[in-house]
Amino acid sequence: MQTTLKVEGMTCGHCEKAVKGALEELEGVEKVEVHLDSGNVEVSHSGVREDKMKEAIEEQGYDVV
Repeated sequence: MQTTLKVEGMTCGHCEKAVKGALEELEGVEKVEVHLDSGNVEVSHSGVREDKMKEAIEEQGYDVV
């Protein structure tokens, strides 16, 4: 499955690493691509609930819209 999330507040490589790392820790996440220019985060996974992904990102200090 693939889920695309819109994330606000990411401005640099550190932001990208924080979001990517938080999502990669979730069981079932296979691949994460962070696009700083658009704010989109593409997550390839095997059935991870979207609310779990949002929670992981928000714990890093970013907003999922």
